[in-house]
This record gives sequence, structure tokens and C-alpha cells, in this order.
Amino acid sequence: MKVSIWYNNNDIRLMEAPTPSPEAEEILVKVMSCGICGSDVVEWYRLPRAPLVLGHEIGGEVVAVGDRVKKFRPQDRVFVAPKAPCMKCRYCMAGHYPQCAEIRERLPGGFAEYVLVPEALVKNGTYLLPENMTFDQGTFIEPLACVVRAQRLAGLKDDQTVLIIGCGMSGLLHVKLAREKRCKIWATDINNKKLDFAAKIGADVVMSATDDVGRRLVAESGHKADVVIVCAAAEAAIEQAWNCVDKGGVIVFFAVVGPEKKISIPLHDFWTKEITILTSYYCGPPDIEEAAQRIASGQIEVDDLITHRLPLTEIVEGFRLVMDGARSIKVIIKPNEAKN
Repeated sequence: MKVSIWYNNNDIRLMEAPTPSPEAEEILVKVMSCGICGSDVVEWYRLPRAPLVLGHEIGGEVVAVGDRVKKFRPQDRVFVAPKAPCMKCRYCMAGHYPQCAEIRERLPGGFAEYVLVPEALVKNGTYLLPENMTFDQGTFIEPLACVVRAQRLAGLKDDQTVLIIGCGMSGLLHVKLAREKRCKIWATDINNKKLDFAAKIGADVVMSATDDVGRRLVAESGHKADVVIVCAAAEAAIEQAWNCVDKGGVIVFFAVVGPEKKISIPLHDFWTKEITILTSYYCGPPDIEEAAQRIASGQIEVDDLITHRLPLTEIVEGFRLVMDGARSIKVIIKPNEAKN
């Protein structure tokens, strides 16, 4: 089978590898669609495990199952999570599924024609796609699940004012979900095309991230944002969050700067204003189930976010598009389709 090996963003190699056969508790999935996540191009996050096969937003078809697998059968259409919680440890029992203490296995990576799903993921991380959901739509289950979890942690409620900083794919999913909650949505970015798209899908106010967003929030709303969701990994985005959160408000770090960056929190100012600062990393089974339901029901449209579909042979171009960000929102790799 063909497989893409990532060494770094400038060294991605397409290679031939043996197609694996599943052991007793494993399944083999033919990868039909796999999205390139923004985190896939973050080298400080990925390099410690390189070289590796990336790709964790998968829609595929089961082609073989191990002797003891009863849950799935060939021709089942599935989504496979990149990792799965044990559902038994103290973290899982408290709802902190991403922090599960027992996670040992990860999905090998979907930028390949086939992926061998290990036992732990077969049990707790593989889901049947709804009949009316396409493989491409299935690639949005995991990213939307992360958005679902972040907004739940933030306690985002109907009619609140929410500021979304960064209108990449994740930021736009935040816009769509906040629209379902009838929030007043403000969105910022440095890319005018993405701001135009944010307005098209439901943002009430869009602004350049270089403008004085806090001042305009107060002028037009009478107050700053109840919830600020940071979807841009830039120090300027963090400063904007500090300046735009209202008293008693919440800041959610959905994206973060590199670990070498030292960030100063205006603690004394936030102490008197009772500001809550949260981080949101990954998602859990309840979030995955909600995301799948919202996509399948049509509550959250995702097809309009897809800007590029490329065969595996063009994965270098796919990564270039995501790194540049100017012309792409969602880039999907189709490992089992040939170049048009």
C-alpha cells in the first residue's frame, strides 16, 4: 500500500509498505477521506514522534476484521478516533477523557491507503458512520467534537456574546456551533476572505484582528465578550483575548503558542474581574457522539468548509495549502483516489 511518512513539514515522503492484516481484536480500514488538521503542521507538537504517519480525521470502510471482532464487519463505513479513553480511570470517571491515564495506543495515521486499527481503538474509538453521512463529512466528526467540548467547558449559553479569534477551520466550526446557540458572534482574523466567510455562515460582526476589537465591542454591545475562544496560535491573539473579555467572562485556549513562549497573565486585573481561563484539548466519546449527530442531522453543515480534495500523491501540496492558509479552509486527502 501507499503511505505518507512525515519527517517535517518540508520532508514528506510517499512510500510503499506492506498492507497489514488484522490480529484477533483488530480491524483493517480502507481510508477513503482524511482531513489535514491544523495541528498536523505544528512542528513543535509533531516532531518528537517523527518520522510518523499523520492523519487523524478519518472516514473509511472496514475491509477485514480479526477473528474475535464482533462489533464491526467488512463494508461497514466508520470514523476512527486518533485515540480512545479507557472509560475506567479517575480522569475518565471525572469526564477528563483526553487526559486518560491508560492511553497507550494511537491510530497509526490516515495518510495511507489502509490503516490497521488497534484493539483499544476498536473497542472505544471506532464509530459507524450514519447512513446519510459521506466519508468527507466524517472527517469533521473529530474537529467538531473538539469544538463541542470547548464550548461546553466554557458554559456557552444562548444569547451570550462570544468572540472567536481566528477564522481557520476550527474557528469557523466555533462560529457554526455558536450560531446554533443563538449567540451574538464576533469573529476576528487577519485574512479578509476568511472574515467574509465567517460573516456568510453566521458571524454577526467580523473585524480585522489588527483593529481595536475591545473598544468596538463596548461601543456596539455595551460590554465586552462573555466568552472569548482563541483559535489562533499567536501572541497577538492572546493579547486580544485579555483586552476583550468582560467581567465574569471566560477565555478558552483552543489553540496555543509554542512551549518556548512565556505568556504573562494580567492576574491582578483578572482577579478583581473574576475572569476564568480554560484550556480545551481534544474531545471525549460524548462529544464525538454529539458532533456526529449534529452533522448527520444537518444542524451543522460542513461541506461548505471543504476547499480542496487531493489524492495521496499530492499530500505535499495539501500541507503547503494548510501552512499557507490564504486559499484553504479544509484540505481533505483521498488516499484511494487517483489524480484527476
